[in-house]
Amino acid sequence: MMDNLEQMNVMGEAKRRKEQGLPPRPREEDKKPDTPSIFARYQVLPYILAILFIAYLIYDVIKYYSSA
Repeated sequence: MMDNLEQMNVMGEAKRRKEQGLPPRPREEDKKPDTPSIFARYQVLPYILAILFIAYLIYDVIKYYSSA
C-alpha cells in the first residue's frame, strides 16, 4: 500500500491518467480579452502622448524661467 502511494507522488498526472485508462485532460484555451488594450488598438498613441508630455515640460520650463 505504501509503495503504491509513493509511486503516485513520483509519477506525473499524465502517466497516472494513462495508467488508469482516462483520456488526457482537456487543454484550457487562452481567452483573449473582448476589448484589446487601447495602446494595442492605436499603436501611435504612446508616441503622441510622449511628445505632448515633452512639449508641456518645455512650455513649463520656459514659463518658470521667464517669470523670474
